[in-house]
Order: sequence, then structure tokens, then C-alpha cells
Amino acid sequence: MTSYAAPALEKGLDILEALAAHGAPMSTREVAEVLGRSKGEIFRMVHVLVARGYVEREPVGDRLLLSNKLFGLGMKTARARELVTVATPIIDRFAGEVQQAAHLVVAHRGETVIIVACSGGADMNFSLKLGYRRPLADAHSGLILMAFQPPHLRERMIAESLVLMRDPPDQASLVSSLDAVHAEGSIIRESRDIVGVTDIVCPILVGEGRAVACVTVAAVSRRSATPNYDAILARQQAACAEIAAGLDSATPPYPDEL
Repeated sequence: MTSYAAPALEKGLDILEALAAHGAPMSTREVAEVLGRSKGEIFRMVHVLVARGYVEREPVGDRLLLSNKLFGLGMKTARARELVTVATPIIDRFAGEVQQAAHLVVAHRGETVIIVACSGGADMNFSLKLGYRRPLADAHSGLILMAFQPPHLRERMIAESLVLMRDPPDQASLVSSLDAVHAEGSIIRESRDIVGVTDIVCPILVGEGRAVACVTVAAVSRRSATPNYDAILARQQAACAEIAAGLDSATPPYPDEL
């Protein structure tokens, strides 16, 4: 096979990969040191990546971090479009049935990302906006997404997540928690942030039991009535199974992440 050199392209990809691997904002000097290049060598390339929207600068300190543009491009792939197309009407119907907000969540570079949000039609609920992100290890949806992965993917997702957290959990304890989540098959727990909201999370499993996404309900409790969490979960599991069945098994397997 003929090998073609494209130094400028390779330099740009090296910068993107360095920022992704580091998992935290970096200065231009730090990027240059990681790549074994001078700051001057990568300065113009960084400028182009910022101008094209692939890299952002922090408002304070001028450090570099990846933008959401690569994720946005990934969401335009056939598999990602298929997931959203198949899942949206099912989640919308389910949210209306249980009268609670429901979200379709995927993993991306150590974080959970909401790619579908359905309000459920109630006069009051708790819904997160599209694109909302949180470190995998700091979200109930993230625990589900990591729990239902083959070992090599789980290890990578754990590492990517922990580097994003200011106060990461002990890795051994996290692995033990993921094993327990996998054995349980779902999560019903009080929200880590919001009083009166209970997270109910169920995986969408493809192939040999890998979670390609999950459905998360933010169940709001009212003084007049407490939601029947088990009943919601039963409907939720049925919805997740319906989504999984609707994904075309004849097309190539899902990538590690969307």
C-alpha cells in the first residue's frame, strides 16, 4: 500500500488527540511539550482549529479544550441517526405514559451526553436540556453506561471519566459499584443534586449485552403523590427493549461510542 504524507493534517490530528487524551484544558505550551514540538510549530494549527470550531479557549486563562463539534459530527453518522430516529418516538410515548421527563443518554469522552429529551406532558417536571454533560462516574446514567460494557471499554470509560472530576471516587470502589449495578440491571436512586427528584435509569442493550445508550427518568415527587418507581421502571424496561429491537441488526455493529 502506498503511504502518503500530510504533515499539516497529522499535526492537527495530533493536537486533537492530545487534548482528548488529557481530558482537561491545556495551554499551547503544554500541548507542544506533549507532542514533542515547539510552541511556534503548533501555534498556527491551533489558531485554525479554534477558528473552525474544533477547539475552544477558556474564557479565563486562554487554555485549550475540545469543543462539541466532533461529537456533533459523530451524531450525524448513520448509527447515531438511527438511534435517535428509533428511540425518540418510543421515549416520547413512554414519557407521556408515566407523566415524567425522560432522556436518552450516551457516553462521549468520559461524559454522559443527553441527545433526546422528552417532557412527558405533565404540568410540572424536571427536564435537562439537550447536550447536558456530566462525568460518567458522577451520574447515575453514567454508571449504567459503564456497567454494561466489555472490560476494555469499561476501563477506558472509567479512566476518561475520573480525569474530569475534581474529587474522583476510589477506582476500586467504583468498579465494585459498577458490578453491583450490572447485577441489578437498573438504577432507582435519589438524584445526586436535586431534592425531590429520583433518577430511574435503564440501559439499551445491543449485541451481547453492551449498553449503546440508556433512558433516564427524572421522577418528580409531589406532596400529594409519590411516583410508583417500580411501575415506571417496568414501562421503561419495555421501552428500552423496544428501542433495542428497533435498531437494525443487519447493519454494522455500533462503535465504541456514538
